[in-house]
Amino acid sequence: MDRLELQKLRDLPIEGVAERLGLQVVRHKCLCPFHDDHHASLSFSVRRNSYRCFVCGASGGTIDLVMHYLGKPFREACRWLAEGPPLLLPQGGGTARSESLPSGRFGGGRDLFFYARFFERPFLNDEARRFLYDERRIDPRVVRWCRLTSWRDKQGVPWLQIPYYNREGKLIGIQNRNLTPSRPPQGEALNHSPTGDKKSSPRGGLEGVPRFRFPSGSRCTIYNLPVLNLLKPGESLWITEGCSDCWAMLSAGHKAIAIPSATLLKRKDVEHLSLITHHLSLHLHMFPDRDEPGERLFMQLKELLPTLVHHQLPPDCKDFSEYFLTRK
Repeated sequence: MDRLELQKLRDLPIEGVAERLGLQVVRHKCLCPFHDDHHASLSFSVRRNSYRCFVCGASGGTIDLVMHYLGKPFREACRWLAEGPPLLLPQGGGTARSESLPSGRFGGGRDLFFYARFFERPFLNDEARRFLYDERRIDPRVVRWCRLTSWRDKQGVPWLQIPYYNREGKLIGIQNRNLTPSRPPQGEALNHSPTGDKKSSPRGGLEGVPRFRFPSGSRCTIYNLPVLNLLKPGESLWITEGCSDCWAMLSAGHKAIAIPSATLLKRKDVEHLSLITHHLSLHLHMFPDRDEPGERLFMQLKELLPTLVHHQLPPDCKDFSEYFLTRK
């Protein structure tokens, strides 16, 4: 195992490793398995990605925890971590020690496999649950279908991680959305993001932390392409702008895909969609956002998808996500 592989094992969320070992982590603490503990003295540091018992002094990182808990030597502990099932982050939001997982170089081979594992058994931290279920009221079945997961970076910033798959189900891209609550100054308009979700301010609650982030090399293409495999000839397909509107449309019971944004629209992707539409005789529909960029995106799509039907949002709704909330 080379140095890069070892670092990946050390960067696995420490609380997720503890959960996989069978320890019950609550609010970053659990009963220490290394002495007769009755008061949850083993503490986990999310920022340092480490553990420490303030009674018996046991401490270390992910590999140390496996070695000491299972009584395995270093190599066997590494093998246990590498070959085990994907981790479930514990309640409260475990995190990797650095940003190397969500925002590092996105490539093929082992790196691609390493990313893909984190979406096989997704976990939502408290901020992700509030955003998806309380604020956006997204159907849990949609969250599972889209394999949305969450994480925290070393600064403690919560992120929603959104996977992009091609029609064959292969992971080809990842979008990270900052979940830090933020409000623009009174009277300041919300901005369109060049990376997908146009309904948020450009920064999160922490200074200098962007609202959106794509790992380097990640492909920004049409979102939710696997849904095309579920379409039958003559069915309707809805096109939305941004992932959030897509989740709302799916939650409303419609089959839907999303264009990340008008600025990232690729002609070859739309041409591919046009071929599928013609082959299946699909009926295409869209609720453009009630602004100039939304209408411009519709007109761009209309050039290559002439059967696309325009639907008008109510005057008090700027996008389909808001319209969806009024219908709940």
